[in-house]
Amino acid sequence: MPDARVGHHVHVTRAQPSSSEQIPSDELRPGAGGAAAPTDPEEPRSPEELVAAERQEGRRLWTGILTLVVLMVIVVGLITALPGLDTVEQRLADMAPGWIAAAIVLEWLSCVGYILAFQLVFSRAPRRFAARVALSELAFGAVVPIGGAGGVAVGAWMLRAKGVSWRLIARRSAALFLVTSALNVAALVPAGIAFALAGDVEHHVLLGTVPAAVGIVVIALLWPLPRFRERLTGDGRLRALLRGSVDAIEDVKRHVLHPHWRLVGVLMYLGCDIAVLGVCLHAVGVDLDPSALVLGYLIGYLGNLLPVPGGIGVLDGGLVGALALYGAPVGRTTAAVLVYHAIVLWLPTLIGSIAFVLARRTLHDPVAPLPAPSDESARR
Repeated sequence: MPDARVGHHVHVTRAQPSSSEQIPSDELRPGAGGAAAPTDPEEPRSPEELVAAERQEGRRLWTGILTLVVLMVIVVGLITALPGLDTVEQRLADMAPGWIAAAIVLEWLSCVGYILAFQLVFSRAPRRFAARVALSELAFGAVVPIGGAGGVAVGAWMLRAKGVSWRLIARRSAALFLVTSALNVAALVPAGIAFALAGDVEHHVLLGTVPAAVGIVVIALLWPLPRFRERLTGDGRLRALLRGSVDAIEDVKRHVLHPHWRLVGVLMYLGCDIAVLGVCLHAVGVDLDPSALVLGYLIGYLGNLLPVPGGIGVLDGGLVGALALYGAPVGRTTAAVLVYHAIVLWLPTLIGSIAFVLARRTLHDPVAPLPAPSDESARR
């Protein structure tokens, strides 16, 4: 969860949506990025400010990567030096290269899924540019220690440089976050019910029922919220924030009720990442029930909310603890999680860094937005 930017501008007039269409078209404007079209009430940024912003984002990325390298060296040193971790080191050495290769391929498919999810939400962004922004978001989300918000920030900057309004960036970014997170919440329900019925650990009914109940409650609370948007009138930052959140939820509902084929990207983004963890566990001889794997993954990833570069330490501990709760042996699971974390951290970081460098080279080039999709084509 979770892809997701100067010169003279020619304003592209958006087709006015019908009363049934709730999602506004992407306001990408041809030009060299950054300064808004004359009809945009937001103040344009000077070329000097944009160049400074580019350099700042680049420094953030390279600093984050350097920090990850240092932390990874420390982790490897601890594994090889501390007593009691020699079994983990041996498990790592015994993993078959074929399974590691399969895990890498699955993680690449997860990245492709995020690209599709990003293109689903920012539907008028040119495909190559959208892919580079999505991959850049994955890289920054991994290395910048602000709980994943670094990816959203760099994506917003790149889109703004192409002339997208801040209002639309905020709404669509929130929709992208919600549509990827909604699947996580929804997955709790079937996985929790399945584990409550067929789990083979102590207290399996409780361990399955609680996550399922959380998923049901969250969906039940958020789904009807757009009905109350008209009550959120008036000024104030809080009301504006609430209106923006409700609009994003309405966008997500539209994607769910009138699905575009790119919605499969949301499934790939989560499903392939879970499969990476499952393959790594299988490589060390741990074969969990699918419901236990899904619940352990979703609960363990709560540790990644802490603002630690790359989630090093907190994500590993969260996953090992959650998987152990659902029946996985700690020693072998630790080895599998370390390999899993290395793959899901470094593959998006490397390909996302390349995408970011390529995107910077063309950030000030003119861009032509894609035609707004009709309701009929959006459902194909």
